[in-house]
Amino acid sequence: MAGLAGRMSTVVKAKVSRMLDRTEDPGETLDYSYQKQVEQLQNVKKGIADVVTAKKRLQMQESSLQKSVVKLDTQARQALSSGQEDLARAALERKNVAQTELQGLDGQVTELEAQQQKLIDSEQKLRAKIEAFRTKKEVIKAQYSAAEAQVRISEAATGVGEQMADVGLAMQRAVDKTENMRARADAVQELEAAGTFDDITQLGSGEDDIDRQLKELSSQPAIDDELAKMKSELGPGGAAPAGQIASGESAPAGDGGKA
Repeated sequence: MAGLAGRMSTVVKAKVSRMLDRTEDPGETLDYSYQKQVEQLQNVKKGIADVVTAKKRLQMQESSLQKSVVKLDTQARQALSSGQEDLARAALERKNVAQTELQGLDGQVTELEAQQQKLIDSEQKLRAKIEAFRTKKEVIKAQYSAAEAQVRISEAATGVGEQMADVGLAMQRAVDKTENMRARADAVQELEAAGTFDDITQLGSGEDDIDRQLKELSSQPAIDDELAKMKSELGPGGAAPAGQIASGESAPAGDGGKA
C-alpha cells in the first residue's frame, strides 16, 4: 500500500510539474524573483534603521549619564567644601554607579555600531547583486521575447503551429470530401452507363425487369386467342359478314347511302 501511495504521489508531482512548465512564463518568474530580492533589501534597510534607532537611544542614555556624573562630581565637591563629608561620600557613590552604567552603555553602543556597519555592508552587497540581477533579468526577458516571436514567425511560415495545423487539417478534410464526391459522381455515371439503374419514369410502378417479363409472358396467350377469334369472324377472304357491317358500321359511300 505504501508503494502504491508513493507511485501515485510521484505521478501527481510529475503531472503538476509538467503543467507548471507549460504555464510558467519566464518573464513573470524573473520579475517575481526580483521583487522578492527587493523585499529582502527593504528588510535589511529596516534592520539598519532599527539598529541605528537602538544606538541613538543608548547614546541618549549615555549623554544623560555623563551629565549626571558631572553633576554628582560637582555636588560632592560642594558638600566636601562645606564640611559635609557624608553627603559628599553619597554623591561620589552615585557618581560611581553612573560611571559603571556609562561604561556598560559604551560597550553596547560599540556593539551596535559594529552591527550597523555589517548591515550596511550587507545592504551594499545585496543592492549590487539585485542591480546585476535586474540587468540580467531584462536581458533574459528581451531574449525570451525575441525567441518567442521567432518561434511564432517560424511556425506560421512552416505551418507547424497549432493554428496553422488546424488550417491544414481543415484544408485536408475539404480535399478529402472533394475527392470522395468526385469518386461518387464517377461511380454513378459508370453504373448509369451500364444500365444498372432503372428508368426514373418506372420507379413509381414498383416493377422491375423480371416483373415486366413475367407480365408479358402471361398476356401473350390472351392476345393470340383474341387474334384467332377475329380471323374466324372475318372469314377466309378477310371481309366481315354483311350483317355485322350493317349492325355495327355505316355502308360505304359508293352504295348511295342505302342500307
